Amino acid sequence: MPRENRKRGKKHKKSAADEDTQGYAPPHIDEPIQEAGPSWITPAPAKSAQEDREAPFGYVDSEVKAYFRTVDVQIREWQDEHELPEGQDSDPNEDRRLFFAAALNEMSDKEKQLATDPDCSGILERMAYSMDDFARRVFMDRLSGSYEELFKHRFASHVCQTFLTVAGDTIAREYRGVLPSSPENEDSGELRTLSQLVEDLCEEIIPVVSSLVLDSFASHVVRALLSLLAPSLDPQSQHGQSNIRSKKSAAFKAKQGPLKSVFTANDPAATAAGTSLRPDKFKELIRRFVVDIRTKLGENEIRALAASQVASPVLKMLLEAEAEENMADEPGSLMDTVLAGLVSALHANGNAKPDASDYVGTLLRDPTSSHLLETLVSRSPPKVFDVLWATYFQGKLGRLAAHPVANFVVAKALLRLEASQLAEACDELNPAATKILKSSRVGIFRALVDRAASLHCEEAAVLQTIVTAFGIDNDEDRKQLVACVLRLLPIQEYRLIQGKEETQDPGPSHGKQRSQKKAEDPSEPKTQGALLLQSLLSLPAPHNQAVIDSISSNSLEELLAMSSHVTSSRVFDALLDSPAVPIKAKRQFVLKFLGHFHILVDDRIGSRVGDRCWAYADPYLKEKIARSLIPHEQFLAGSFYGKFFARRLNLQLLRKDTEKWKSMQSSSKPPPPASATKTAEASLPDAGQSTRDDKRKRKRPGKEGDEIDQLFNTALGKKTKKAGITQTVDEAAEESARAGAAEQDEKQTAPKTGHDKALDDVLGAIQAAPKSEVRSKKKKRVK
Repeated sequence: MPRENRKRGKKHKKSAADEDTQGYAPPHIDEPIQEAGPSWITPAPAKSAQEDREAPFGYVDSEVKAYFRTVDVQIREWQDEHELPEGQDSDPNEDRRLFFAAALNEMSDKEKQLATDPDCSGILERMAYSMDDFARRVFMDRLSGSYEELFKHRFASHVCQTFLTVAGDTIAREYRGVLPSSPENEDSGELRTLSQLVEDLCEEIIPVVSSLVLDSFASHVVRALLSLLAPSLDPQSQHGQSNIRSKKSAAFKAKQGPLKSVFTANDPAATAAGTSLRPDKFKELIRRFVVDIRTKLGENEIRALAASQVASPVLKMLLEAEAEENMADEPGSLMDTVLAGLVSALHANGNAKPDASDYVGTLLRDPTSSHLLETLVSRSPPKVFDVLWATYFQGKLGRLAAHPVANFVVAKALLRLEASQLAEACDELNPAATKILKSSRVGIFRALVDRAASLHCEEAAVLQTIVTAFGIDNDEDRKQLVACVLRLLPIQEYRLIQGKEETQDPGPSHGKQRSQKKAEDPSEPKTQGALLLQSLLSLPAPHNQAVIDSISSNSLEELLAMSSHVTSSRVFDALLDSPAVPIKAKRQFVLKFLGHFHILVDDRIGSRVGDRCWAYADPYLKEKIARSLIPHEQFLAGSFYGKFFARRLNLQLLRKDTEKWKSMQSSSKPPPPASATKTAEASLPDAGQSTRDDKRKRKRPGKEGDEIDQLFNTALGKKTKKAGITQTVDEAAEESARAGAAEQDEKQTAPKTGHDKALDDVLGAIQAAPKSEVRSKKKKRVK
């Protein structure tokens, strides 16, 4: 045996069994029979199941990927630009349109491959915001027939979600009859509108929607489709963004930079939101989605959706759609199934009092399902809500209001109570108010105040519940109401902390350590406390008087400290904006800062409070504020924030012409700054002076000259004064002698004081000229 074929290790003798198997031949495996054709054609290798899931429509060529990476870089640069380039002879968007048309041409017939590619799918999402209506229709048409597979794909699902999100604008324009002109091509056939494409998409998805709502990728796309059919199902968040995307997806999109059109300067949030104009057939499609879930899923399966983190948001939207289409108050509805047959029991017997279901009790305390129960409490019919309140909330408010999850559902339920139910709820919550405050469930108190303000009843009972929670018993303690509510501390704990702060010496500390202590400091104002105070100020008088008196009892130093804090300053905004607060109280609040407005506006947050006070004040009060700031004009000019407030006051005009200042303040528009007023007055052209003004505009702003130069220019024209002073005076005399008779008449009719003043200015300039000339000669001799 050759050396290279030998194996290491001990040699073993062959056993009898091995000798018997030596003659055994393995069974013959039939190789695939090659079909008829040239010998160089070989069948393609079979793809594995994993490869089919990752790229069900094939892989994108590397050169195409490289091209779309350059497209992505270019679009990012254009989206980062705040304004479109101006000042060009041609259309600034022409190059962008040509570039985008080339990218769309390269994308043709590769839409599905690009959508399922991990690199190119994000590029398609970025391009979706810049596509016109025709390009969006072409793209959605190319994806038709494969939506089920695309919805379940990891990357294509995000592409479908983005295109469904931006399709609202196009559908709204089609609803108004604004259709883009399509290129004439007889071979391509007729292109469907985007509304028809969405209808065909729903026809394709509805048979399998019961399985899509349980898929981790497809459920978000189904939510985007439902919000496209009915925009009211997806109310915009505070930042103008849709709530459809998950937190993880929204965080990833935030890192991608701005997503907006490169051709228009529209807000991306407004572009994504679109308008609420939808075809009437979309309502029928929403009803079909609800009916399909009802019929294809059993009661236990529907209840299981409520506990699923993936399917619960979709079920929540379907419950809202069911209530909006007046389909909830029916036996066998989705609401009836989730509430364990409560609707069916009321239809069978209107006075029925069903027993509490353990399933609904679990929904109350589950972090995922509680959102679903909030929708049920808010959208249930009045009769169903009354039974729901009496069965699951009444008698248990003390425990549920202090629960970390159930308190949100209780707050939603409190917003639907009637007057008698609200009074009973206050009586039940009074013993547990302190416990609710310690657990920081302040949303319960806010819901009570908002409901009392909307019903215009039981305000005193609600206020007493809040006062009891903070341990305020007498009128002296009520002066500390605002301070306690801001910090969400009972009055005893607040006094202890206040005493520690007075005895403790802060000492020097670094900025980083100071910021950490500020975040952990219990004496810092809390956002929930500020929101509760704003709700209390919305109560009608005299129920909001406790908050007003507490604010007015604070010292000026405390008010300035509150004004300079980003959280507590919002309370002053509500005080000035609320129509329930008496005008006298607002005026007293503004007057309390009189004489100290320069300190108030010398702060980033306090300057905003000063602007709100100025906007509320009447002309008489504005004059008092402005005159109190005249001694501090230099201080305001040197303040980084106060200088903007000083420009709004226009103190220079107040000193020169009080009546004109009052008239400007009485007008709706704010007065322009003093510098802007002076520039506007100086730029007004006189009669017969248009030629000289046109020439003066070509000069740089810093070389316009003073009033003496303007007076000489008026008298001498544009002649250069290169000779001595005697020659200049002679030229002035000759110029005045050559004036016409009409001009002399105008000078004679002019006021005497103004003529004397102009003459004095000329004489003063003539007297000052020789001195300066002599000084210049002396300097030359020294040199």
